[in-house]
Amino acid sequence: MSGARQFTDRADAGDRLGETLRDRGVDADIVLAIPRGGLPLGRAVADALEAPLDVVVAKKIGAPGNPEYAVGAVASDGSVWRNERAIGGTRTDEGYFEERRKIEAENARRKAERYRGGRPAPDLAGKTVVVVDDGVATGSTLRACLSKLERSDADRIVLAVPVGPPGTIADLEAQVDEVVCLETPAGFRGVGQFYANFTQVSDEEAMAYLER
Repeated sequence: MSGARQFTDRADAGDRLGETLRDRGVDADIVLAIPRGGLPLGRAVADALEAPLDVVVAKKIGAPGNPEYAVGAVASDGSVWRNERAIGGTRTDEGYFEERRKIEAENARRKAERYRGGRPAPDLAGKTVVVVDDGVATGSTLRACLSKLERSDADRIVLAVPVGPPGTIADLEAQVDEVVCLETPAGFRGVGQFYANFTQVSDEEAMAYLER
């Protein structure tokens, strides 16, 4: 891919993802979007594949004194991904990591419950699950979400994202059955550079995609 702004907005990226998945013959039982930014794409993909839409939620575990730098991430059921390089580089001790893991797992659980509005979490056993996000950079929260799904007894897990750096996408291919990524640019700096419109998605807007 030669330049930035390959997608008009998240809806455009979702439409393209849905078309590609359909062309590849992916037969999804359910689509799980990662809120908030993944839900506009998840809605488009779910509609294209004629599958129900739900969410999978994880929260970043920030480094001591630098919460924006992920030393790991944890999903709503406690499934955790550890960034060992970042843990070592920031000298994050195990006591701190475990404390933050518990806090962020509870935050993720509450967020998932709020988004579902009282609906039970879907049973994924034996199903083909398509996981959608608006792009991947380091993939910390995504990796925690995939760790959760690995424990769900799903029959097949397909990751679908519009854009991500080649190295991260290659790493994620080892964690799922199939990765569908429309663009893997060598000059990747951030997901937003590939969208003409990458405005933040509010909780209210994101939850509305689940109600359609």
